[in-house]
Amino acid sequence: MRALVARRLDGPATAELIETPIPEPGAGQVRIKVAAAAVNPVDLATTDGTLIDYNLSAPREQFGIGWDVAGTVDAAGPGADLPVGTAVIGVADLLGRPLKTHAEYVVLNASAVAPAPAGLEFVEASTFGLNALTAHQALNALALSAGQTLLVTGAAGGVGGYAVELGKHCGLTVVATAGEDDEQFVRSLGADHFVPRSADVTAAVHAVFPAGVDGLVDAAVIGIGAQESVRNGGVHAHVVAGPPPTSLRGITVFPVFINANRADLLEVVRLVEAGVISTRVADTYSLEDGRTAYERLAKGGVRGRLVLIP
Repeated sequence: MRALVARRLDGPATAELIETPIPEPGAGQVRIKVAAAAVNPVDLATTDGTLIDYNLSAPREQFGIGWDVAGTVDAAGPGADLPVGTAVIGVADLLGRPLKTHAEYVVLNASAVAPAPAGLEFVEASTFGLNALTAHQALNALALSAGQTLLVTGAAGGVGGYAVELGKHCGLTVVATAGEDDEQFVRSLGADHFVPRSADVTAAVHAVFPAGVDGLVDAAVIGIGAQESVRNGGVHAHVVAGPPPTSLRGITVFPVFINANRADLLEVVRLVEAGVISTRVADTYSLEDGRTAYERLAKGGVRGRLVLIP
C-alpha cells in the first residue's frame, strides 16, 4: 500500500510517499480501508519534529502522518467488536507510530473507532474526529454549567470552532477570539461576543465581564496571556502543545491531550447527527499530492479541513 511518512523531519515538503506492506490487525484492533483522511496542524508538527521538541514523542526512524480517518473496516483482530464492512471514523491518537491514517489502510485499536455518522459522506466524516473530540474533552474538563461564561481562543480553527459550537450547546455565553476577517464565520458558529486577536483581549473581556470569564479553552495555546481574562478561581483548558502555563489566582489548569475512546467518539458522532457539530471541508487532495496539502495548511488561512483521498 501507499502511505505518507516523515523521516527527515525538516517540514511538510520532506514528507515521503512510500510503498509498504498492508498492516495486519492484532487483538482488539481493526484495519480500516481509508476512504478519506483529514489534514490537521498536528500533522505538520509530525513532519518538522515539533512533537519531539515538546517531548511528546521519542525520536525514531519513521513517523506515520495523519490522525483522522473515515472508511470501512476490512479486517478485525481477535476481540474487536466492529464487524468487517462497517463504515467508521477513527482517531489515531497514539504518537510515534510508523504508519498512520494518511495511507490506503490503517490499523487502529477498535476502542478508538466508532460507526460513522448516518448519511454523511466519508470526506465530511473524516473532518471532525480529532478536533471535535479534543473540544468535547476540554469542555468536560472545565465542567461549566449553563449560564456561565467561556472564552475560546483560536475560534476559527478546528478545536476552537468546535469549542464554540459545543459551548453554546451547553448553554454557555461564549466570547471568541480569532483574526479580524473571521468574525462573521466565528459568529456563525454561535459566538456571543467576538474579539479580534489583534486587540487587547483581556481589556475587551473585562469590559463585558468585569470579573473575567468563568472558563477558558485556549485552542490557540496563548497561555498566561489568555488566562488573564479568567476570573479568580476559574478554569482553564490548555490544549497541549508543550508545558501548561502556571496556575495563577486560584485558576485550575487542565492540560488536554486527546484520548480517543469509543464512548466520547459515539457522543461526538451523535452531536454531528443532531447538527450541533458541523463538518467543514476546504479542499480534497490525492495521497500523491499530500505534500501540497501540508504546505497549503502551513501557509495558514485555511478554514475547514483539507482532506486526502487515497
